[in-house]
Amino acid sequence: MPAGPVAEAEEPRGVQPKTARGEATRRAILDAAERVIGAKGFSEASIGAITREAGCAQGTFYIYFKSKEEVFSELVLEMGRLVRRALTQATANIPDRLDAEKAGLRGFLDFVAAHPDLYRIIQEALFVDPAAYRAYFSSFAEGYRSALADAEAAGQIRPGDCDVRAWALMGIARALGERAVIWEDRTPVAEVVDAAHDLIVHGLQPRGDKP
Repeated sequence: MPAGPVAEAEEPRGVQPKTARGEATRRAILDAAERVIGAKGFSEASIGAITREAGCAQGTFYIYFKSKEEVFSELVLEMGRLVRRALTQATANIPDRLDAEKAGLRGFLDFVAAHPDLYRIIQEALFVDPAAYRAYFSSFAEGYRSALADAEAAGQIRPGDCDVRAWALMGIARALGERAVIWEDRTPVAEVVDAAHDLIVHGLQPRGDKP
């Protein structure tokens, strides 16, 4: 997921408010659901716990969402939208592909560190909402593949299978995000990015300057 344009996200799910107050209430429910589901997991999180966290009546939840499943799916979409925004900002005005990879990975890991509950929800989506999980990663892969193909055509990276490369690079970012959030690794992000970027640029093959 680190860099490059991606396909547009789906439209938000649930009822869309017509007033600023309604939007604020819906936003409060989503934020509360992020915290509660991220902390407890989908099965243990109840609508009552979400509305208590949001500071609203339980009936208010059903004005905007039909079920806990629907609010969960909306959070998966939310993660996609926010990651896209973070990566766009992190890689803005960086024309070189390898530089953009490094900046994008840093932007992604910084985002994950700031939104650990949302990242846990993405991990759980594989089991709770497999279709949303598949769409989340497939949309990133589509844009990533295109960006790598453009970089290859421009001579910025050597020729190769851009589809496999996109998924492999996404896998690096996903695993490092999981290491930071799920396994609570405290290695400074800059050190993680430097090590991962060295692998991306140079691979595992010994360098030619070694005796």
